[in-house]
Amino acid sequence: MSTTESHTTTHERSWTESRDLTKNFVARIIGTTSLFWYLVAIFTTLFTIGVVGFVLKVYEVGTDSPKNWGYYAALVSFVLTTFQSAPMAAIAPRIVKAHWRRPFSRIAEIFCVAGSINVLFFIPLVWILPGLEDGRRSLWFYGELQNVQYMPQIISTIAIISLSICGLMLVWLSSSPDVAITKNQTTGIRKFLQTRLGSWWIGSSAQWFTLHHRLGILGAFYFMSLVAVHFTFSSDFCMALIPGWIDALFPVTHAHNSLQAGVSIVILTMFIMHKFGGYEKEIELDQFWGMGKLQFALCILWFWFWFSSFIIFWYGAKPAEQSVIELLISGPYLPVFIAVFCLNFFIPLCTMIWNPLRVSILGPTLIAVCVLIGTALDRIRLYVAAFSVSDQAPAHSLQNIPSAMSPSSYDVMIWIGGLSGCILVYLLATKVFPIMNIWEQKELLLYKYHKKFHRTEVLVLGKPE
Repeated sequence: MSTTESHTTTHERSWTESRDLTKNFVARIIGTTSLFWYLVAIFTTLFTIGVVGFVLKVYEVGTDSPKNWGYYAALVSFVLTTFQSAPMAAIAPRIVKAHWRRPFSRIAEIFCVAGSINVLFFIPLVWILPGLEDGRRSLWFYGELQNVQYMPQIISTIAIISLSICGLMLVWLSSSPDVAITKNQTTGIRKFLQTRLGSWWIGSSAQWFTLHHRLGILGAFYFMSLVAVHFTFSSDFCMALIPGWIDALFPVTHAHNSLQAGVSIVILTMFIMHKFGGYEKEIELDQFWGMGKLQFALCILWFWFWFSSFIIFWYGAKPAEQSVIELLISGPYLPVFIAVFCLNFFIPLCTMIWNPLRVSILGPTLIAVCVLIGTALDRIRLYVAAFSVSDQAPAHSLQNIPSAMSPSSYDVMIWIGGLSGCILVYLLATKVFPIMNIWEQKELLLYKYHKKFHRTEVLVLGKPE
């Protein structure tokens, strides 16, 4: 066979594969099973329970005492750490032009929509966080400045709204080619939304050029906004509430923990789509293997960030710093810290060093569950402890160490309802934004080439640009 005939055959094969791939994905994406609506009904009910719990808690304890709202602040932080950080699992590999991330890139990007509900969760914290009029120390201003007493709330609100807007723009731009395909095969409100979102896309060369370059720009802005939100939120709603806690590395540690949890929640979602969503041929071992390596590296970095801060406080041994260690680590929250240390670092380190477990589908998924549980406990440890001593914030060191606060029934309802609300938004978003990235899967066919090598045929995979 001549070279010209070989390229012609390859081109015809790619065109046929592209056509069949589109038909296959569109048929699965526009279809809706009864199980989907059962899940929507379940999570809607749980979300309603959370709303009821929040209303009852406001009615019973009010918003004047921040120490009663530590678990609610931990929930907002956990959603920020998981749902709003998950898109980085698609953004980072896309920047380095990795092909293995294509099957789950949309899975990660839709978390931008689910995480945007955190803006609503954040609003009550604006009233719960005390102002600076009582001389409370803050990252922004010191002293009794009446005109800037709510500067922490203002800065954090602007940051989290900017992050949500950037995330919505990212998923809208990424899904426009796919929405333009599926909008003509849907009905009702789904067709209305997809027509509004995808009618601008005609597939011209200029639009494809814009798509590829704007995705990189939006991804960079999303990463910068994510770091900014973690910087302001962790400083104003956690560290500034504990007298004597001055740690320049903590906001970065907070942001790193979000990357670890974001990768974990994407791995868990990949497993669900692989096992129960009908995408076992698209989401294969390569995707879990690649994400498992990222997860392993981030688990090791967890210890580095934690120890880098801990050694300064432990070695300095100042009374104020020793009080902070006692509150957060060695005191009433010691059992929680031990669980966090094991789930976020020790267990992943001891298990993922083994190739049979890391190079598997079930192994990274189990470790992802451990990391998510450990991250939830870590956010509870930090924010519940911080809010429990918020009345001592004007002082320069802790006057007393309160005992650990247990969650009330309202707190449990709020946590269940808050997480269910995020999952509910994610489920509904998959009916507007196709959960499988069709255009990136078709683009991959252009970089694949089956070449004869001795007695076999090998896959040659190219890199864009």
